Amino acid sequence: MRWRMSIWVLVFSILPWSAFADGGGIKDSVFLIKEVAVVSERIFVKEEAGMKQSRVDTVVLRDKANLSLSQLLSENTPVFIKEHGRGALATASFRGTAASHTQVNWNGININNPMAGMVDFSLIPVYIVDDLNLKHGSASLADRSGGLGGSINIENRVDWQNRFGLKYMQGIGSYSTFDEFLSLGFGGPQFQSSTRLYHNYSANDFTFINRGIADVDPETGGITHPLDTNDNADYTRYGILQEFYFRPNMKNRLSLKWWGQAADRSIPRATSYEGPDNSNLNRQNDIDHKVVADWKHYGESGRLMLRSGYSGKQLDYSLRNQVPGVGLVPAIYSESRQHSFLNTLSYSHDFSDKFSAEGRVDADYHDVVSRDTVTGSGYERERAEVSWFLSVRRNFAGRFNVNLMLRQDWIDWDRAPIVPYLGFDFRVLKGEDLILKGNIARNYKVPSLNSLYWQPGGNPDLQAEEGLSYELGLEYQAILFGGRGGGHLLKTELTAYRSDINNWIIWIPSFKGYWEPQNVRRVLARGLEFNAQLQGSLGPVAYKTAGTYSYTRSTNYGDPLVWSDESFGKQLPYIPVHSGNVMVNLSYRGFFLTWQHNSYSERYTTSSNDLTRRDWLYPYFMNDLIVGKDFRWNKVSFTAEFKVYNLFDETYHSVLYRPMPGRNYLLMLMIKL
Repeated sequence: MRWRMSIWVLVFSILPWSAFADGGGIKDSVFLIKEVAVVSERIFVKEEAGMKQSRVDTVVLRDKANLSLSQLLSENTPVFIKEHGRGALATASFRGTAASHTQVNWNGININNPMAGMVDFSLIPVYIVDDLNLKHGSASLADRSGGLGGSINIENRVDWQNRFGLKYMQGIGSYSTFDEFLSLGFGGPQFQSSTRLYHNYSANDFTFINRGIADVDPETGGITHPLDTNDNADYTRYGILQEFYFRPNMKNRLSLKWWGQAADRSIPRATSYEGPDNSNLNRQNDIDHKVVADWKHYGESGRLMLRSGYSGKQLDYSLRNQVPGVGLVPAIYSESRQHSFLNTLSYSHDFSDKFSAEGRVDADYHDVVSRDTVTGSGYERERAEVSWFLSVRRNFAGRFNVNLMLRQDWIDWDRAPIVPYLGFDFRVLKGEDLILKGNIARNYKVPSLNSLYWQPGGNPDLQAEEGLSYELGLEYQAILFGGRGGGHLLKTELTAYRSDINNWIIWIPSFKGYWEPQNVRRVLARGLEFNAQLQGSLGPVAYKTAGTYSYTRSTNYGDPLVWSDESFGKQLPYIPVHSGNVMVNLSYRGFFLTWQHNSYSERYTTSSNDLTRRDWLYPYFMNDLIVGKDFRWNKVSFTAEFKVYNLFDETYHSVLYRPMPGRNYLLMLMIKL
């Protein structure tokens, strides 16, 4: 029934969708051509002095609207995503740091889980993202402390020109995958409403060569790996994003946004398991509600903003083992509840064109409960966080920007060390966008509640992680061959960074029989980031191409007497030294083609980096291809797309013994009224 209904919708295309509007940044120069606008942005801004920021292109957001944010980040940014399987837990490693060292903000409120300290990016659909901005390293201090690797900012935008819009997108793909997205928007110059609904389902039952187990021929001794199926791995996700915007006059803006989502998924066994298929079953249910309301007032030279938000999560995890003669018996039934209230008051003032300042106060409160009804273990805790922030920005002679930021946190009324940031921009050539930039900063990250209080294994004696970071980069932007026929926009940036982090928290097996967190004395993360973008047109063909490369060395320099010589000075597990991606998009008279490539070097799964064992992951190279056509009939526009993922059927793993799918397909139709 599901197949017939989806095919009917695809064939008749009664419902709508459209690509996100192109935007981002302050426009300086615009060169209009038939299919693409070549736009340069201001990159010499005193409020962003010394910061490395990157924004995901709107073409990418359109092409990958049906995917999760984990897939988009891994394929289009320097962030490495540790993915436990298709649709399973996906966490981020930004600049060689841990998952909890990436701060994630949705419309200005932090959505990191206070229990685990991180975000599962597989639960965030690209469909609800209008703008995706990454602040690398110490630039994240502009948002909050604790982002030792950086921050990821998800924003929703309003279109005050919209009168009425109805959009729908539906896709059918391999492994019984179905994607459905519907949005409705209406309003005028003073009021706008936007509603987005989505539903994703996949049986996720792909086949793969299971290299975690082997059959041995008793006569020849030959080893063969069996063909296996990714059983018990289905997932379902559905949700709603509701936005209201009100503009009573040109000086005041009010908005209210609510994002609700429910997800249900099975967690497949590791490929090294050799027991019967029905011996144990894992399942996880997530229910999330996020609400944010804000008021912004724009004065002659100042801006006042008041924001209040709520983030709630209910997570239930169960593990049932098969007992002969009894059946499936619960071994774990864990229930976690989170309630977070987040508030911000900020004011920024422009004293002149060359001097501005901003002050901000944040007050957050978290209430969490974790219980395992089978073992009877768990904990219940509250945490209050208060932070003040001050930033002073100054431009000198039109060639030199300086940004000084200070942040002070109180955690449960205990004062944390003050966190300073000093950044600069220098325009190397007058009148040209060739910018030398750099910063030096301190950062501070308190342990998550699970690290302190999890039962069993929590360590209340953990110290906060703290680090000193340095960064130096060169950014260049130019419009090449501009003229009546348009132009070609070139943007490129090269950055070197170093972060010296003390008291790094890592979970390790203990002599007590379970895992527990400990502080490593020192971790050194350093590397290079390079990104480039070129866009424009060649006759009737419009093009966009972008790529990134990252060199990441993140090594353990803890006490060798405690952590053993085998791990001292070695690369941290699951962090690739080399990674990169390339995207090419071409469009011609309504036809479009996008090719996406990303690659990773080998990753170690043990702290000793032992290549003589099988516990390491081979390098892999991924390729995706999207082809499509835009149609228009009166005021109705249609788009048909065919997507091929893992084009060359690459065998790869992101996490040891967790398979990923081979070549797979998706057919998608979109319509917009």
